[in-house]
Amino acid sequence: MRDDFIIGDMTLNSRLFLGTAGYPSPDILRQSIEAAQPGMLTVSLRRESAAGKGQAFWEIIKSFGIPVLPNTAGCQSVKEAVTTAQMAREIFETNRVKLEIIGDNYTLQPDPYGLLEATEDLIKLGFEIYPYMTDDLILAQRLVDLGCDILMPWGAPIGSGRGLNNPYALKLLKDRFPDKTLVVDAGIGAPSHAAAAMELGYDAILLNTAVAKSVDPPLMAAGFAEAIRAGRRGFLGGIIEAQESGKPSTPLIDRPFWHQEKAG
Repeated sequence: MRDDFIIGDMTLNSRLFLGTAGYPSPDILRQSIEAAQPGMLTVSLRRESAAGKGQAFWEIIKSFGIPVLPNTAGCQSVKEAVTTAQMAREIFETNRVKLEIIGDNYTLQPDPYGLLEATEDLIKLGFEIYPYMTDDLILAQRLVDLGCDILMPWGAPIGSGRGLNNPYALKLLKDRFPDKTLVVDAGIGAPSHAAAAMELGYDAILLNTAVAKSVDPPLMAAGFAEAIRAGRRGFLGGIIEAQESGKPSTPLIDRPFWHQEKAG
């Protein structure tokens, strides 16, 4: 069964979006990308990159030929985010941008009001917005009303590794916006978290810290790639509903024939 992942004007070969920050070395970053084979790589212009903002880092990114999703990580105002997005478009020659405006420095929760304002401004400038947002239904509707075809709610705070704090809210977004591309962004810590999100019907997972800060990033990257594929297949296959009591998988019609009494 074909399961093409079409997002914007691209058909991607993976539902894993991999961040490129915080890796121990350029070589570990390269190995992790090779292991994950992600559909997209996210890159920040403002923060220190995974391997340092040097030639080695950029050469690694370019060598894979994987679509790049620039982000506005670290921005805390609308003006800052819009300016960063415009810089990213010049550098990467793409209208795609992961729009991130932080509203709280402790939880790194996105600022919903700033996000809406910046989204409106950038859409008018021709950008394709990938908004980093909370799992708030009303915020999602406002973003869709502005023209967003992609929604990227968090599972938990950035880098926390807590997984899916509110599966109910995530499922509600999926049910309410079945025709939009939904990506869980932030908070994923284990491959099982990613599989659970995919089983809800989400289209992709964006993660960084769970791979970059693991003991063995390439091995963890491969594990996430497998988990995301498994979760997607589980969703497409149709997961059975949980029951309150046990139900035998083999119907019990009668006793086995060898236990039946012999005819007299």
